[in-house]
Amino acid sequence: MDEEAKPNTSEEAKRTEAAAAVATAADAASSPPMPAAGSEEVGDLVDKVAELVDEIAAISDFRNAYRRQFCNLSRRIRLLAPMMEEAKEGPRPLPDASLAALRHLRDALAAAKDLLRLGSSGSKIFLVLEREKIMQTFQDITSRLEQALAGISFDELGISDEVREQVELVHAQFKRAKERPDTSDDILFNDLISVYNSSATAIVDPDILRSLSEKLQLVTISDLNQESLTLHEMASGGNPGVVVENVSMLLKKIKNFMQTQDPVIGIPASTTSLSPNDNSTFPVVPDDFRCPISLDLMKDPVIVSTGQTYERGCIEKWLAAGHDTCPKTQQKLPNKSLTPNFVLRSLIAQWCEANGVEPPKRPAQLSNAPATCTASEHSKVIEILQKLSSQNLADQRGAAGMLRQLAKRSAENRACIGDAGAIPILVSLLPTTDVSTQEHVVTALLNLSIYEENKARIVTSGAVPGIVHVLKRGSMEARENSAATLFSLSVVDENKVMIGAAGAIPALVLLLGNGSQRGKKDAATALFNLCIYQGNKGKAIRAGIVPILVELLTETESGMVDEALAILAILSSHPEGKAAISSAAAIPILVGVIRSGSARNKENAAAVLVHLCNGEHQQQHLAEAQEQGIVSLLEELAESGTDRGKRKAIQLLERMNRFLKQQSQAEGDVMAQAHALAQAQTPSQALVQALQADAQLEEPLLPASSYLPERR
Repeated sequence: MDEEAKPNTSEEAKRTEAAAAVATAADAASSPPMPAAGSEEVGDLVDKVAELVDEIAAISDFRNAYRRQFCNLSRRIRLLAPMMEEAKEGPRPLPDASLAALRHLRDALAAAKDLLRLGSSGSKIFLVLEREKIMQTFQDITSRLEQALAGISFDELGISDEVREQVELVHAQFKRAKERPDTSDDILFNDLISVYNSSATAIVDPDILRSLSEKLQLVTISDLNQESLTLHEMASGGNPGVVVENVSMLLKKIKNFMQTQDPVIGIPASTTSLSPNDNSTFPVVPDDFRCPISLDLMKDPVIVSTGQTYERGCIEKWLAAGHDTCPKTQQKLPNKSLTPNFVLRSLIAQWCEANGVEPPKRPAQLSNAPATCTASEHSKVIEILQKLSSQNLADQRGAAGMLRQLAKRSAENRACIGDAGAIPILVSLLPTTDVSTQEHVVTALLNLSIYEENKARIVTSGAVPGIVHVLKRGSMEARENSAATLFSLSVVDENKVMIGAAGAIPALVLLLGNGSQRGKKDAATALFNLCIYQGNKGKAIRAGIVPILVELLTETESGMVDEALAILAILSSHPEGKAAISSAAAIPILVGVIRSGSARNKENAAAVLVHLCNGEHQQQHLAEAQEQGIVSLLEELAESGTDRGKRKAIQLLERMNRFLKQQSQAEGDVMAQAHALAQAQTPSQALVQALQADAQLEEPLLPASSYLPERR
């Protein structure tokens, strides 16, 4: 880096550099509106706004100086989700004014998403250094959202009164926030600037460092490592204003201070042999022994293909995030192999011994984690990865097939392959047009995902869009294994949101309807997992899942009754789900399941009926269920079903009893009114009415006269 970027620059120059450091992110947050939609479809515009709300809902972990502001903005936007769900089913076309309001809302939400992403994953230090720009961006976005909501016409969008009240509350909150903006912490800003502007050798007041550590939430080794990794990511993005040395120096001062307070920061407390009464500070670690990413003393140094050395865990996290460059030199990595640096590890051990510190131990394997693969096994995997990275199609196909088989055999292999950096390479091959290679790649990812740590690696490598692509356009085998992979990844709750937003659900519904037997099973299990998240239910229902599920209930030979009922039980809690199940004429089928299904299926069928028989059409559904003879079946289920089945049966019986009582009361009221009317009539009226009634009773007999003998 240039001399001008080093700590001996002037205060004004450093402030300028710090401002430039987050310019890209902050500018994105206050970016100008997107182009007008013009002749775009209303549905596309509404879907885009809803998608932005969902994406914003998935952003979290605002652990920085503006946590309150970020959380408030995110919470208010999430409350707009019900409005957009109803708007999807609203009237069409929309007047120009409503279209303009939706466009303004779309543009404001896009800017809010960029700002919230910055708040979630950006550098905590840079966010404070750029406080004026950040606070102005908050204010601009708040104002744009308030203006956009002010232009929304609830009637034109078909928004219900209940949702309207919620959105009006959100609008009022944005209006108050616009008029009374939040303020930032002046003390934090001034303390940070004073340390930032000090030289590398300057002694900083420990109270200031303690305050910075607490307010920036840089108090654990994980916090400090993440901040350092974020700084390197900003640098790798090519931002010329990111002065890594300056902020790394500041971060190092905080870390060194924390080590004097608690040696567990960076090195376990048990590794120091200093006397408890010794007030000496922790020995200064030579820079060559520190990981360039975390700035910690390295425990397990490894060499990447550019020759630079890093702590194994830090560089693995870097590679798993999808980077293919060396963090320090920014050179493109020819491969992602990691070679243990035994020489440096020995030097670190010698330094620790000379300074009275026990040499750091490599992270121990968890008791339930697979054993580390041997050097020969690791070498074999590296050879396979070199072939996988080649431009030769035959080499790629063969290497993908070998990884598929290796990952299938053992947990140790799955861990070894993931550690070697195979996942990003496999992900890059998902769009290949070679059928066999694509099948091998997606199946290898499926097998690797069984190992828990690989799930995060697969997702952070950007695999989900590629897997969805294969699910839509791959061979039947590739589609089956794509569905199974999505199921495996969706075990992690936050992944459910990402997978749903990537467009996986319509493709899974299609596979459920026309896939092979195994494909249907894989699609069903994935859909069940994904639909646990409320935001995915509407997507599945609109993709046409309900008629397919109801049809599967009638196809007992398909072996899909259990899965179909389980998914219906989840979807029936959604308003659109209830309507779709009702339209599919499912009640007779559900009553049939309660009559002769398994204990678990009876339970799920009853759960679906409980939701159907609660709402505006409950009278109609209860009457239909009664006609199917459900009462005696529910009484039996309430006595001998599963615990949940008993509860659902009792709920249904209570509603059925209320319904029958109301029905009986209504019939009694009709009879009473008829009797009262008869009592009020004059004798002549009663006689005429009686004669008319007699004539009506005789009428059905009249056609019999045509059979008299004389008419033959």
